[in-house]
Amino acid sequence: MGYVDFILNLAGLLLWLNWRSVRFDPLNQRTPATLMGTLRPAAPQKIRRWHLLVIIAGLLLLRAFFYWQIGSALSPIWTGKLNLGVITLSFRSDWFVRVLLFSFLSFGRALGIFYVGLLFLSLVKGPEPIHRLVRIPLGRVDGWARWQKIILPFLLTAVIWWLAAWLLGALQITTQPVSMAQRLEEAAVIALGSYLIWQFPAVAVVGLHLLNSYIYFGKHPFWNYVNTTAQKILRPLEKIPLRFGKMDFAPVVGIALIFLAAGFAGRGLTWLFQRLPF
Repeated sequence: MGYVDFILNLAGLLLWLNWRSVRFDPLNQRTPATLMGTLRPAAPQKIRRWHLLVIIAGLLLLRAFFYWQIGSALSPIWTGKLNLGVITLSFRSDWFVRVLLFSFLSFGRALGIFYVGLLFLSLVKGPEPIHRLVRIPLGRVDGWARWQKIILPFLLTAVIWWLAAWLLGALQITTQPVSMAQRLEEAAVIALGSYLIWQFPAVAVVGLHLLNSYIYFGKHPFWNYVNTTAQKILRPLEKIPLRFGKMDFAPVVGIALIFLAAGFAGRGLTWLFQRLPF
């Protein structure tokens, strides 16, 4: 079931990206009547933007029905797991409302991970034209000030958890907070955990940069983007002598430090969350 959930989340994410990017299709833009004959698509457009949102909602609804029918028939009953870093939520599949909530929250988590990763790439901002692949999904957010993009994951995650906690408590998926202050503390700790996602795009870019340092893949703009972005990520290590002859150990040290810092931060947040009163 875990693989099915991952594949369907990926399919939903691709549909979402299609919904975000379809307005940039030049064939979908309004054109003067005199140019309609030359710029009109060869086939009539049958799918509008809002159709894609309906398809995503239908996909999540059908997935929940599938989990409910198949998962509840298994022995033991299948339980959906939603890992939020400092806490893992469990959704039994024998109650349709719970598994429906799991289906939407699972996709929302995948969408959140994707956009938080894009925010990191927007902060380091590599060269065009590859950066356009980051700018299109983010939209106007890509042009925001750095401090705004830095606090955005915290604010959005905190608000989403604060709202979702009411429903999760009502469905007995989580315990009801003893006070409003505890609900805010939970939201703050989980929101801080959203920054741990940044380790994955950072390591991916630095890892590709390391690979390109020893294997020549040509002058494609993608590799120029990777190398330039990796140099920005590794800038704090510039003053440390990590180059010996033709060997540059900065990418290896950078990857190790990123994982080390994320590991310590993750354990610290988990410890802090477990110390909250329940």
